[in-house]
Amino acid sequence: MHTRLKLIVVLLALITASAGVAQSSQTDQDKEDLKMAALEALMHAPSEQALPIVIKVLNGDNSDDLKEGALFILSQIDHPDATATLLEFARSGDGDLQLEAIRMIGINGENEAMAGLIDLYSAGDEDVREAVLEAYLIADDVDGVFNIAMTTQSEDEYEEAVTILAAMDAHEALSKLREAKGPSDALITAYIISDNDAELRILALDGSDTELQIEAIQALGIVGANDADTVLVEIYRSTDSEDIKEAALEGLLIGDYDDSVLALYRASNNVAEKRDLLEVLVVMDSDSVMEVIEEALAGDQ
Repeated sequence: MHTRLKLIVVLLALITASAGVAQSSQTDQDKEDLKMAALEALMHAPSEQALPIVIKVLNGDNSDDLKEGALFILSQIDHPDATATLLEFARSGDGDLQLEAIRMIGINGENEAMAGLIDLYSAGDEDVREAVLEAYLIADDVDGVFNIAMTTQSEDEYEEAVTILAAMDAHEALSKLREAKGPSDALITAYIISDNDAELRILALDGSDTELQIEAIQALGIVGANDADTVLVEIYRSTDSEDIKEAALEGLLIGDYDDSVLALYRASNNVAEKRDLLEVLVVMDSDSVMEVIEEALAGDQ
């Protein structure tokens, strides 16, 4: 056979083989899509009929995508066996399927399943612990997250739990944590996330830890509650600490409370202090700053 003819035969063979692979691949995808559609249809089937089919999918030789879909269907079935199967996958499943089962427990929200999450958290790796916290968040289970924050010995885990509580706007739980474990950077961040100005006021007025007090004062300006400027002015006027005064000014600056800074400026008889306050008014681009500058130049202030 001539060389050119051999080349043509080889090319035709390759094209035919590629077409066969593509057709086979498409056929497999079509089958997968049909299986997924059939699984989704079980959402509308009676629980006693849907449950054994879903369990069969989970125990069979199916793709992870199909099994993840089956776990979601399982979370929607109101039956003790559905809860038990979810828990089993959460305890002994592998990789992503285990994590998905844990999240589905959060969607299911059944008390017995939720109660089993704490043991999974204690025994699990970092991925499992994150999945458990996510399940608590999905189920709006404040007590579950609070218990982790109270009992963990890990600073990172504590911070993560506190952040979740902030996302849940769990003000009472965050207040209890402050009372039980004391103030911390993590709590101040959580108070900012949850707009918890009441707790920030407490820490802003608490002089037991200067660094945390400064953070809380600045955070009060970030949250910007209705009377935050009043608290910040009170702090500024009542302290002899230059660091605390500076923090209060920063809080007023962050909160854009230029009227309060102007009032401090006019009430002061200290030239150095008035200079600092004027600089803040300039940075704030206060509407009154030109008037104040003209008064200062005229010697009226």
